[in-house]
Amino acid sequence: MSALIQSTRDWVDARELPLDEQDLPDLAEATASLSAALAQETATMDMSQVAVPFGEVLRQRAPAPLAPAPAPDADVSIDSEALVRASLAAIERVAPGKLAWVDIDADTALTEARQRDDERRQGRIRGPLHGMPVGIKDMFDRQGHTAGWGSPLRRGSSPASTDATIVARLRAAGAIVLGTQHMAELAMSPTGWNATYGPGRNPWDTTRVSGGSSSGAAMSVAAGHVPLAIGSDTGGSIRLPAALCGLTGLKPTQHRVSVAGAMPLSPSLDCIGPLAWSAELCGHAYQALAGADPSDPSCLNVPSTLGEPTGQLRVVVPSWRDDDPMSAQMRHALDEAVRALKDAGVECRTIESPYPFLQRAGQLASILLAVEAAAMHQRWLRERAEDYGHQVRRRISRGLLLSGVDYCDAQRLRAPFLQRYLREIQGDADALLLPCTPDVAPLVETTVDGDQARLEREFSQLSTWTRGINYLGLPVLTVPVGEGAGGLPLGMQLVGPPLGEDRVLALGRLYQQTTTWHTRRPASYALSGR
Repeated sequence: MSALIQSTRDWVDARELPLDEQDLPDLAEATASLSAALAQETATMDMSQVAVPFGEVLRQRAPAPLAPAPAPDADVSIDSEALVRASLAAIERVAPGKLAWVDIDADTALTEARQRDDERRQGRIRGPLHGMPVGIKDMFDRQGHTAGWGSPLRRGSSPASTDATIVARLRAAGAIVLGTQHMAELAMSPTGWNATYGPGRNPWDTTRVSGGSSSGAAMSVAAGHVPLAIGSDTGGSIRLPAALCGLTGLKPTQHRVSVAGAMPLSPSLDCIGPLAWSAELCGHAYQALAGADPSDPSCLNVPSTLGEPTGQLRVVVPSWRDDDPMSAQMRHALDEAVRALKDAGVECRTIESPYPFLQRAGQLASILLAVEAAAMHQRWLRERAEDYGHQVRRRISRGLLLSGVDYCDAQRLRAPFLQRYLREIQGDADALLLPCTPDVAPLVETTVDGDQARLEREFSQLSTWTRGINYLGLPVLTVPVGEGAGGLPLGMQLVGPPLGEDRVLALGRLYQQTTTWHTRRPASYALSGR
C-alpha cells in the first residue's frame, strides 16, 4: 500500500493536481479498488467492443409499450390560489420548514395561481398538474434567477436567461413553480449533507437524515409543503430521499427527460424525475416532463405513456442471501410486498440474488461519475478549493486519479452489462423487485463528523442498491413498503426494462391500490392543512 500511495503522490505532483495530502491514502485506495474491479471485467473483453451511444442501446432493447391508461378527469373544483397560500403557510409552520427551501417566489406563484384559476373557470385545464404548487431542486435554471447548486461556488453567477426545459414543461402543464429547494452540495451526498446550508432533515424525525441529494424535494413533500417536487438522480438521489421520507419517486430511463438547463454532475448517469406521495401523481409529472428536446440532443424522441396493463404483469423477486445488505425489517417488508402483489394478480418469479452483479455495476458507475465530475470541477478545484465542503471535495477529487483508459473501458462495458442484466436477471419480466436502502434513515449526527473514510463507506452502503441501476440506465419506481425501527419508512424499488416507465408505474399504481403504506404521514403533516 505504501508503494501505491507514493506512486499516487508522484502522479499528483507531476501534474500539479489540486489534492489534499491528507486525503491521498484514502483516494489512492479507493481508485485502486475501482480500477481492479474494472480490470476483472475487461480481462476477456473483445478489442472490437467499442462504446456506442447508450440512448440508442436502450431504445433497441425496449419492449413494446403497454396500452396507454385513460386520461384522468379534470378537477374543476380546485382553487389554485388557495393551494399556493396553503403551501406558503405550511412552509412557515411544518418542520423542517424553510430548511427545505432555498428561494421562494411567493408573488409570482400567487399571480400564476390566479391565472390558472381564470383558465379553469373558462374550461381551459391543461392537465392533471393544472394549478398545482411544485418545488424544484436548486439545480434547474429559472429565467431571472440563479440556480445555486447547493454551493457557495455559484454566488455571484449571472441569472439564467431562460427556463430549464423541465421548468418550461412544468409551466406548460399548468404547474406553479413555488421556488427552489435544498439539495446536497453539488448533488454529491446520498444523505442530504450540505456543509454550507446544513444537513437535510427528515420530517418523520428531524434527528434523521432526509436522504439526498434531492433532499429538499423529499422534505417539502413529506412535510406537506407541496404535493409534488422535482429532483435528479445520478446514483439514487431521487429514490433514496423518497424511500427514507416515505414517498414515491421515479427515476426515468436514461435520456428520457431533457437535462437542458440543469446542473451537470455526470452526464452519462444524470436523470431528472418526480417525488410525490403516489405513483399516480409521479406518472402525471413524468408525462409532463418526458419527450424529445432540441436543446438536449441526447434526449430520446419516444412517446411517454402511463401504462394500462392488458394482461398479467410479471415481477422477478430475488431469493435473498444471508449477507445481502438489508435489515430484518426490510426483508419482512419485501416479503409482505410480494404477497400483496400476488394477491393483486401479479406473477412473481424467483431468481438468485442480483446483489453481486449490482455491486459490480455500481463500481463501474462510480468510475463514470468520478471522472465526469472531476473533469467539470477541476478548474474550481484549483482556484476555489476552500468553497467546497471537505466530503464533497474528496469525492470529486477521486476522478482526477482515474485514467482515461479506465473511463473508456467503463463506457465500453455499459452495453454488454445491460445485455447481461436483461438476459440473466430481469428476462421478460415487467420489473425486478429490490430494496431501496438497507434500512431506515440514519441519524444526522452519524453522517456529519468523524473519519472521512468511514463516512464514505457508510454513504456507499446507503446507496448500495441504487447506484448500479444508473449504470444500466433503467427506469425505477420507488414506493413506500413498510416501517422499520421507530416507525420510520422503508422503500422498495421496482426496476423496469429500458423505456419501461409505463410498466413500473402500472405496478406502482396496482400496489398502492391494494396497500396503504403510501397513505402514512409524519405526525407533523396535519399542521400543513392538506
